[in-house]
Amino acid sequence: METRVLGRTGTNVGVIGFGAWQIGDAWGQVSETDAMAALHAAADAGVTFFDTADVYGDGRSEQLVGRLLKERPDITVATKMGRRSEQVPANYNPDNFRAWNDRSRKNLGVDTIDLVQLHCPPSQVIDTDAVFDDLDAMVAEGRMRAYGVSVETCAEALAAIARPGVATVQIILNAFRHKPLEEVLPAARRAGVGVIARVPLASGLLSGKFTAATSFGEDDHRNFNRQGQAFDKGETFSGLDYDTGLEAVERLRPLVPEGVAMAQFALRWILDQQGVSVVIPGARNADQARANTVAAELAPLSAEVRARVDEVYDELVRPQVHHLW
Repeated sequence: METRVLGRTGTNVGVIGFGAWQIGDAWGQVSETDAMAALHAAADAGVTFFDTADVYGDGRSEQLVGRLLKERPDITVATKMGRRSEQVPANYNPDNFRAWNDRSRKNLGVDTIDLVQLHCPPSQVIDTDAVFDDLDAMVAEGRMRAYGVSVETCAEALAAIARPGVATVQIILNAFRHKPLEEVLPAARRAGVGVIARVPLASGLLSGKFTAATSFGEDDHRNFNRQGQAFDKGETFSGLDYDTGLEAVERLRPLVPEGVAMAQFALRWILDQQGVSVVIPGARNADQARANTVAAELAPLSAEVRARVDEVYDELVRPQVHHLW
């Protein structure tokens, strides 16, 4: 698999990573057997970057990734912290940081975590010098090798990129979320900051497998968070109205080459964006994990195809989401 440098970490990672939210919670039930099979299949197919968080299944996702790490000590593991408490600036303090970090290190079974990201903190946190002074101190203490910030908005991403110690930013980027292309990716390239593209399939919409009749379980965020009832609306279907998303998918479908799955096409579109370090699709089973990695083997999309994707975005998607994040 092609590798790219993960920003200021200096580590080379495979361009297709593994997003471990699905094996934690909020995507319907995923058995431990299926979760571990997905992790193993991804690693066997060349995935070297695994992204999790302390709140995914209240530690379940970290523990499962930690089991893989014991078998594959050469992989790079990133986790996130900051959503175990109320999202208020006062909670982003040294004591909480170390308590959250201790728990994650225990779940992962390591003394030092490769990358720890603030998990979509309030904007005020990214503007607070003391927060980053303390993150620097935690690196010096050997708790983590590097740190980054996962963000909701482009403005937050730009603020994080301006911080000299930030190694990576994680942001929603997909065929239904183009705004990061305008300023965030160029700024990250100039600063040498890695870009981790999350929600790459717009919560599955860009798999091309959903219809108006598709239903989601009560424990699936695609059911309970469509209007942002539990967390930021942009995390579910990239903030796009479901019916509009289905229409946009049908407009994109003719662009997908024969023999290529729509999800693979959507992942290739992201990889073609200059400045992306790694994209982190999730997987509920081994087949999905293996299928995701095929995107790295596809030829870059043509300028004509990319222009057609832009047209669909401009006509259907931009009016709903572009101004919000």
